[in-house]
Amino acid sequence: MKLTTLIFFSILSILTSCNGQTSNSKKNTDHFKELFIKGDTVKELGSSIMVIYQDKKNIYWFGSWETGVYRYDGKTLINYTTKHGLPNNRIDEIQQDESGNIYFTSFYPKPTIVKFDGNTFTTLSPVSSNDWHLKSTDVWFRHTYDFENNVYRYDGTTLYELQLPKPPSLPNPFGVYSIYKDKKGNIWFGTNPVGACRYDGKSFEWITEEDVTEFRNEGANGIRSITEDKNGDFWFNTENRYSVYDSITLKSHKFYTRHESIGSLDGKNTSGLKEYLSIAKDNNNNLWFVTYRSGVWKYDGTKITHYTVQANSKDITLFSIYKDNNGDLWLGTHENGAYKFNGNTFEKFKL
Repeated sequence: MKLTTLIFFSILSILTSCNGQTSNSKKNTDHFKELFIKGDTVKELGSSIMVIYQDKKNIYWFGSWETGVYRYDGKTLINYTTKHGLPNNRIDEIQQDESGNIYFTSFYPKPTIVKFDGNTFTTLSPVSSNDWHLKSTDVWFRHTYDFENNVYRYDGTTLYELQLPKPPSLPNPFGVYSIYKDKKGNIWFGTNPVGACRYDGKSFEWITEEDVTEFRNEGANGIRSITEDKNGDFWFNTENRYSVYDSITLKSHKFYTRHESIGSLDGKNTSGLKEYLSIAKDNNNNLWFVTYRSGVWKYDGTKITHYTVQANSKDITLFSIYKDNNGDLWLGTHENGAYKFNGNTFEKFKL
């Protein structure tokens, strides 16, 4: 009887000990997971904030070339880096799918696409394919470096690595510098250095005019930005605009015509707009152009307005412009954080 009692209490002690260890282990795992999700709470953005994005829940995301990505909910600023699961602290592009997942793309030293579901960073592995489709729910990613003619399409399950067909007249290799979905659902690819390509789900059409393939002062700018204006005309970061499938092009058997626009207004004031880096259309259909060192230019369809962006009385180097869910305009910069338009000027964003 004594032996039986002793064995019973011994087993009970072991089970209690094991349960305690399991409980503690679970607490430790949950604690680590909680830290992983939270990231680091910081008081300010890093200096290199290249891209800005606001998601469906009105959360702001700031992508850096040096310090990962920042999440801002209007109260708290959280920084995610490689120690929290990002494979790279350089962020070149931010997007969101219909399910609310956020995607961070790094182009250097190699293309890396990361899916963030709010809890985990998952690096997507591309599959080489010729599966060209055009679905409204797909997320498209560009391949800027290496000049391999590639783009990526993600359908929520598989990341397809696709090779964009070369234009017949310009068989050189190229990189894809921008992707834009137009009002009709077509996908446009802005390249360096062979022009702009439109994919309508069935065929590919190219615009290979000199002003979208050549850089006036040498070098290679590429088509870094594409948008439609209020009239449905397209802009490929030059001072010209393009009409697509208008009556003139139908008669000439081309699907586009080129028209001078900004460049014909005022030669002096538009000299900095021959090659711009980024463009946004505000809620009043004005076009806003970002240049590297010449500030920001607004075009209302008739006249242009120039906005300098400075720090310590010196022009700063700009990279991108973004319109948020409220219609507010933001600037991404190389070395000076993020700027926001206050209605009169662009001022540096601070908590």
